[in-house]
Amino acid sequence: MPTDGSYFHLHLVSDSTGETLITVSRAVAAQYANVSPVEHVYPLVRSQKQLDRVLTEIEEAPGIVLFTLLEKDLVGRLEAKCEEINIPSLSIIGPVMQLFQAYLGSSTTGRVGAQHTLNAEYFKRIDALNYSMIHDDGQHVEGLEDADVVLVGVSRTSKTPTSIYLANRGIRTANVPLVPGIAIPHQLETLTKPLVVSLHATPERLIQVRQNRLLSMGATVGNEDYIDRQSVNDEVSFARRLSAKYGWALLEVTRRSIEETAAAVMKLLADRQRQRQE
Repeated sequence: MPTDGSYFHLHLVSDSTGETLITVSRAVAAQYANVSPVEHVYPLVRSQKQLDRVLTEIEEAPGIVLFTLLEKDLVGRLEAKCEEINIPSLSIIGPVMQLFQAYLGSSTTGRVGAQHTLNAEYFKRIDALNYSMIHDDGQHVEGLEDADVVLVGVSRTSKTPTSIYLANRGIRTANVPLVPGIAIPHQLETLTKPLVVSLHATPERLIQVRQNRLLSMGATVGNEDYIDRQSVNDEVSFARRLSAKYGWALLEVTRRSIEETAAAVMKLLADRQRQRQE
């Protein structure tokens, strides 16, 4: 550790994209508020030559080493170097693979990047992404019935990023803005297949996000109503009335991240599908 304890080096070594390592390491690092990781990400490490470069960088900036490598020779060299310079290393998938092997009674294929195979699930995600991009922000409302989920809400309730996140999970997601004084699309009133989820945030949070948005765009003049407290209160009340009128699922997103909002939507969708099967 550095003497001031404010940061540490975190080396993430993968023979694939490194997404698993990044997700796991950031989830753990988030629990340490007073220290920040300096990430060194090494994807697609599949040869001795590629590993040599990684080992050099690890030696120059010692820290924690996490890896997802399947080639035993590469694993052996990486672990030996970490032991030599006295730093911790851990295979993120190793213990899980051992557990699977013990339970299933069979060995792994050792196929690098097997989770990224171009299978039906992959193409389902691509289809969902295409759908969500076409049906973003109230576009092409004639196709809303083909969605799995339709997100509605006033401006700055994270409809678009949540839609994209859900699409990455293979869920066809459209989103439609709710604006006082503008009638909602009639297609939204008669949906039967999609789950409609209304995203809500407190006026205080909306004003804060909108102010930051306007400042980043340099467009504070002429948009006073957009951040006016009474106007925002009216928008929130309008959205809640519509949600009650049409029986839309209501989801509070004030203190939720995009990931948490998407997880809550997926739970609502799973609960709905389960109820329909009963």
